[in-house]
Amino acid sequence: MDVVVSASSSVEADPQFRRQVEHREASSTDNRLTRSDHDYSLRTKFLACIGAHEFFSPEMWRAALTESVATACLMFSLTCSIISCLDSHQADPKLLVPFAVFIIAFLFLIVTVPLTGGHMSPVFTFISALKGVITLSRASIYVLAQCVGSLMGFLVIKAAMNKPAAEKYFLGGCGIMGHGGANRLEPNTALVLEFACTFVVLFVGVTVALDERRCKELGLVMVCVVVAGSMGLAVFVSITVTGRAGYAGVGLNPARCLGPALLIGGELWYGHWVFWVGPFLACSLYYGISMNLPRVGVGLVDGGEYEYDIVKLSGACFGGSERFPSLQRRT
Repeated sequence: MDVVVSASSSVEADPQFRRQVEHREASSTDNRLTRSDHDYSLRTKFLACIGAHEFFSPEMWRAALTESVATACLMFSLTCSIISCLDSHQADPKLLVPFAVFIIAFLFLIVTVPLTGGHMSPVFTFISALKGVITLSRASIYVLAQCVGSLMGFLVIKAAMNKPAAEKYFLGGCGIMGHGGANRLEPNTALVLEFACTFVVLFVGVTVALDERRCKELGLVMVCVVVAGSMGLAVFVSITVTGRAGYAGVGLNPARCLGPALLIGGELWYGHWVFWVGPFLACSLYYGISMNLPRVGVGLVDGGEYEYDIVKLSGACFGGSERFPSLQRRT
């Protein structure tokens, strides 16, 4: 108490000392406010970058619900159709699978593209987020909705499908082991296939789908044909190039692979990671390449009139009778 009294009395006695104390207190308050403003600014920027405002958007939640329902319907119809193709008495039933994939994918794309963008797969959602078509917040909700939708679709399939067929085809899941592991595909090989086939779909289908000018030129129907066709092509390549009976073909949709793995597990978990890692590696590579694609299509060279025809080039280079037209314009 004595120390406090003596200190206060010295402050009152020395005006300069009192001003120094007040200055220190004001500086300390300013520093606290600056740190608080800085933290608030960083938090605000982060929330703005991920599009956190969409968490409070009813339209986004309606779109997520649509994604979930569409994914469930897609899983049900696609898986049942593929199993029907494989269980047919055709000489090579696997060749029917790409056609089924093309038709069903086209029908669902033509319906869902105007509503949600027609993702129904974490692959399309991830590349859309990388390209800035959707926010990270919407992408995270979409992926969750797609996984839930896949689980719901396969729950319906499990309830409707007879047990022998479910065991024979692993409920239509993404497997690389086969029954007993006799015809299994090595995870590294499956990873390469998943990466390559997903990249083909992205390069052929997504390049067109995310090009506003070409979308207007082709129209919604033709864009959906191109995307669905690229998916059918990828499935065809994957099931024919390996020749392994135990390989169910390229996944192209990690959510589709997750549903059966959660419901029946077992051999479906062997190498399950390749159906996630492969597509996301393909998306990352495609994003890097797409940033360097030509922004304007390559047409006729400057000047037109086919002045770079090989005969004209030979005459201009070795004839010497007349100068090359493009050189005349530059001189």
